[in-house]
Amino acid sequence: MTQSIFAREGTITPEMRVVAEKENLDPEIIRDGVAQGRIVIPKNVGRNFSVEGIGAGLKTKVNANIGTSGVQGALDIELSKLDVAVRAGAHSVMDLSTGRDLMTTRRAILHHSPVMVGAVPLYAVAADLVDAGQSIEAMTASLLLESIEAQCAEGLDYITVHCGVTREAVARTHAQDRVAGIVSRGGALLAAWMERNNRENPLLEEFDRLLDIAFRFDVTLSLGDGLRPGAVSDATDSAQIQELLVIGELGRRARARGVQVMIEGPGHMPLNQIAGNVMLQKRICDGAPFYVLGPLTTDIAPGYDHITAAIGGAVAAAAGADFLCYVTPAEHLCLPDMDDVHQGVISTLIAAHSGDIAKGVPGAMDRDRALSVCRKELDWDGMFAAALDQDLPRRRWEENRASEGKTCTMCGKLCAMDAHNSLRRGCSS
Repeated sequence: MTQSIFAREGTITPEMRVVAEKENLDPEIIRDGVAQGRIVIPKNVGRNFSVEGIGAGLKTKVNANIGTSGVQGALDIELSKLDVAVRAGAHSVMDLSTGRDLMTTRRAILHHSPVMVGAVPLYAVAADLVDAGQSIEAMTASLLLESIEAQCAEGLDYITVHCGVTREAVARTHAQDRVAGIVSRGGALLAAWMERNNRENPLLEEFDRLLDIAFRFDVTLSLGDGLRPGAVSDATDSAQIQELLVIGELGRRARARGVQVMIEGPGHMPLNQIAGNVMLQKRICDGAPFYVLGPLTTDIAPGYDHITAAIGGAVAAAAGADFLCYVTPAEHLCLPDMDDVHQGVISTLIAAHSGDIAKGVPGAMDRDRALSVCRKELDWDGMFAAALDQDLPRRRWEENRASEGKTCTMCGKLCAMDAHNSLRRGCSS
């Protein structure tokens, strides 16, 4: 049975207990959240790892995308990126490979990953067709569903499926003359397939079969935003909303079947629209966990999009988003390298934690208070131990260490902390 079915029957599973311990919550709270579809625990029945919960009342989680492209990338490099992401604190990785030998890459990532693993099964189908000299229009519904089943059988914990990319919603992108059009790879591939075959989205038409597959392996469905805005000018348009309405209904069908489900969201979006979009998603999708990319709050920062995404991610998390997909400095430019992955994870963790403080997640402030106490006492080792990234601040401090005393080179003998500590000692004597 799935986590959802166990939860509805009143059973607290071992996975629910692990999540409860990590979140410092009563296991009954986790069970109730899973039963209502407000919390998901992505874990394939065929994998064993330390699970995480995603959803209402829990700490905001962070995903890191890795994987080869058709022009760059090798398995050993992607496995190294996996290690970098996990060491930096990522709760999840997604294998978005589109290069050759995808099965070997996916299986290796699943074997090596100590965290949950997601993927977009459509990518493997499209890549195999390209390798065979064919285009996406040659895909059949059976070919797609058979590939999804095979990939779930390998152990994927959650899959992104763009079931809400309908012919009607795609037509809206044309009618509105979107600036960036369709920027989701999966969304664009499905739109091309529908246009060339004069058919509706096979993931929508075969949704019941998709649910059967997900139920068998307890794979969480991440209902993808294939029509997410890829430019701030396109945010919150009718195509995006039309897709959201469709996947909101599909989310209800999935929960009724006992399948765990989360909803994906934008994208590129002005700062003042983010909270409203989170509220809209929660309302339309009955409080299902919300998984967002960014959102990126401006389009003019290539090379620094990990910063624009962290700004938007903090606002989204504070407003109720549950799962943030990282964006690296390489976004829109190239395949990320090791340093990009590290920076992407850390910047997104900062956004997630900032959101958790704002929405009052239990214990969110504890680490901040611990670091601040150490900072006040000029306890550098304690400060570094409490930091998200321990290596960088320690290295910068040691490379620029003051020649005497415990202060840093910013203030030296005029350190406010040191002066106030001396004042306190004088007052207490």
